[in-house]
Amino acid sequence: MAPPRTSGLLLLLAAVVAAAAVVLVPPAEAAVASIDLGSEWLKVAAVHLAPGRVPIAVAINEMSKRKSPALAALADGNRLAGEEASGITARHPSKVFARARDLLAKPFPYVRSVAEALFLPYDLVPDARGAAAVRADDGQVYTVEEIVAMVLHYAAGLADAHVGAPVRDAVVAVPPYFGQAERRALTQAAQLAGVNVLALINEHAGAALQYGIDKDFSNESRHVIFYDMGAGSTYAALVYYSAYKAKEFGKTVSVNQFQVKDVRWDSKLGGLEMEMRLVNYFADQFNKQLGNGVDIRQSPKAMAKLKKQVKRTKEILSANTAAPISVESLYNDLDFRSTITREKFEELCEELWEQALTPVKEVLAHSGMKIDDIYAVELIGGATRVPKLQAKLQEFLGRSDLDKHLDADEAIVLGASLHAANLSDGIKLNRKLGMIDGSTYGFVFEINGPDYVKDESTDQLLVPRMKKLGIKMFRSIRHTKDFDVSISYEKASELPPGVTSHKFVEYSVSGLTDASEKYSSRNLSAPIKANLHFSLSRSGIISLDRAEAVIEITEWVEVPKKNLTLESNSTSQTLSSEGGAANDTSDSKENVSSDGDANKSSAPIDESNAQDIVTEKVLKKRTFRVPLKVVEKMAGAGSILSKELYSEAKTRLEALDKKDAERRRTAELKNNLESYIYSMKEKLEENTEILTVSTEQERESFAEKLNEVQDWLYMDGEDAQANEFKERLDQLKAIGDPILFRLSELKARPTACENARLYLAELQKIVKNWDSNKPWLPKKRVDEVVSEAEKVKTWLEEKEAIQKSTPVYSPPAFTSEEVYEKVLDLQDKVSSVNRIPKPKPKIEKKPPKEEESANKEKTDSSESESKEAESTETSSESAAPEESQSEPQKTDDLEPEAHDELSCSDSGLGSANIHRTRSCIIVASSYS
Repeated sequence: MAPPRTSGLLLLLAAVVAAAAVVLVPPAEAAVASIDLGSEWLKVAAVHLAPGRVPIAVAINEMSKRKSPALAALADGNRLAGEEASGITARHPSKVFARARDLLAKPFPYVRSVAEALFLPYDLVPDARGAAAVRADDGQVYTVEEIVAMVLHYAAGLADAHVGAPVRDAVVAVPPYFGQAERRALTQAAQLAGVNVLALINEHAGAALQYGIDKDFSNESRHVIFYDMGAGSTYAALVYYSAYKAKEFGKTVSVNQFQVKDVRWDSKLGGLEMEMRLVNYFADQFNKQLGNGVDIRQSPKAMAKLKKQVKRTKEILSANTAAPISVESLYNDLDFRSTITREKFEELCEELWEQALTPVKEVLAHSGMKIDDIYAVELIGGATRVPKLQAKLQEFLGRSDLDKHLDADEAIVLGASLHAANLSDGIKLNRKLGMIDGSTYGFVFEINGPDYVKDESTDQLLVPRMKKLGIKMFRSIRHTKDFDVSISYEKASELPPGVTSHKFVEYSVSGLTDASEKYSSRNLSAPIKANLHFSLSRSGIISLDRAEAVIEITEWVEVPKKNLTLESNSTSQTLSSEGGAANDTSDSKENVSSDGDANKSSAPIDESNAQDIVTEKVLKKRTFRVPLKVVEKMAGAGSILSKELYSEAKTRLEALDKKDAERRRTAELKNNLESYIYSMKEKLEENTEILTVSTEQERESFAEKLNEVQDWLYMDGEDAQANEFKERLDQLKAIGDPILFRLSELKARPTACENARLYLAELQKIVKNWDSNKPWLPKKRVDEVVSEAEKVKTWLEEKEAIQKSTPVYSPPAFTSEEVYEKVLDLQDKVSSVNRIPKPKPKIEKKPPKEEESANKEKTDSSESESKEAESTETSSESAAPEESQSEPQKTDDLEPEAHDELSCSDSGLGSANIHRTRSCIIVASSYS
């Protein structure tokens, strides 16, 4: 049975442990990234081919952690992301935005309900599309796309820091339940962040890549289920691994591949749902302690603090049978302390355990497979660490152990980085793995237009579920007027979370009415058609790319009649919508002359013969293809930002970028100033050598200035601008740097002088070596070196004498840098003399007569060798003695000219002189 063909996406990849790579562009440019944007966490990996570095690695954040909170914050006019945003969550919960990914392209009511259920105190407002937007504390409104763009901008910054250069190309992982609106919105958010999305990859496909990249399936195929429970969702994907034979460089090789057979999910079940059970449990406990009908759920700060501690408690329960919880000043300066057992936690989540098995059961049911057919069930996602969940999976699968070969947190982002490496033009790695991922939703299209007769073809299947990604489709309809095309999900009962309508995009197709009217008077050979060209990208986004009208007409034309006729086919010609010429081919009989007639036909035909030509009428068909105008006209919460809204969002984000850059510069200068103050205070107090190179008055004045700037720093300088920090730092350095310089010169200058004296002593040995071993060196150049060495020695002695009489707390008479410059200049002159090559020995010219006789001997010798060689050749060559004897005679005639070595060498042995005797060539080569 032939193996299933891949989509042509042969991943030229390598596992992290295997790094035999071929870089096609400079290493600085050969870098791409992958981003695993989850509901709660963010992971970034970078592919960077550079010497001494791991080619694929997870990028760490500013806290040296391998995953970062997927948060963005807008506080006091500043933008924060990741760890910075997480740090202010408890104090300013309304200013920190979480789960932005899951709120993309969702209607405002849905987003509001999610925020209320998760106790997210956002100031939500509907935008012009009906989607949700957030209002910052300064009154500025930001779309959810902008919030996601802030998170992605932070992720790109992590990749930049890891590589050490800007990285703009990336693959972004998305959950399988993401619909068309979410995928398009995420791509637009990445554009706002300055990230070029090479592709979106389904999370399960990324994990499947990471699993299969270092394995061999040539001997055995296998089915593997990837079970992923993250913070906000759960899914199970069935993947089939196999291998097929292919030709490569003339050899038959085995190529591994995998195909995603099915994937099922629960978009609401995840670790966060378990945490919310604990949050409500502890909130009820604290409310009982307070009494008076107080509910801390109404306090955003209290809930933010409680949720933060509950997360830690849940993590402790995964390894222990009981865990404490302690929250200081939870509400009205009251502390909250409690404990919970693992048994109680499992009881609170009782119905969730069976619910967690549903994706696995559905995958097996829809694929028609049994548990015994599954080779492995790989666990990924942070929530799969919960012991009760693992126990339920083991019980259902009938296995004592579950498969945990992949890193639960990093499998997806590392697999996505392999996909990014394959899509990049600048990276080529040597491991092959074919990937066939499929669309997680089926799609149908519908035609609506005036006088359009609706039948079965008006709402037909366009893409079946799990159809492989990265394909183009063609559909044709018969109509004569402009119409609309809408694309919908195949099943109205299976929609992405928050989506209320199965129709997600609509296109207006125009130009067909005009084209039909233009050609209606012509003799149509077939009804007018409209061809629709769809595409399903490798990111899983479906679209109507273009449309064209196809018009066929027939007409009678007179052509010369020929003796022999054959049927010929018509050729379709393409015209623009404004019209144009079309090439014609005949559908009637054509004459084909015989060989004899073909020769006659090339001869000119006179007027008398032309009058005898007989014509006939034939039916000719023409095909016109007229491009139609396609305009997307979808509106609502699921539509992407319009050009105007996009431009406004881009302007706002660019302003934040500039503000961030200024804030980072201010923080850096403030930190530099603070570090300088503490460092100099420590030196003044503890370093006794400072006393040697400074006066008491100088130290007291400097210490007083340090205290003054320090007081300003912690009082009036809290909100100072970057230039103010720089100005005060420069003032301090103007006093402190001369002291530090004298302190460093206290040791550096004597060391430099000693090194200089050692080199001058060594130079004397070098000069003596020149006299004995390199007598060809010009005496003048050698004397210049010796003279320069004496000058350096004299300069050094004079400067040292002056320095001895100079107080150490005064500016030095000379510096170590000046000494090294003198020595380096002297070394350059020594090197230039030492590189003078030994001259070549002179060759005395022989008198003309002796030279002529010597050349003649060489010529005779070469001729004799030539004759011996000729005697060993074929009999046909040896059978021509007269020719072989005549050639030396011709050579002898040219010998006087050939023996002129100057003329031969001057000629450069060009093509005009190649025919000369070998003696000329030998002489020329001997003198070259």
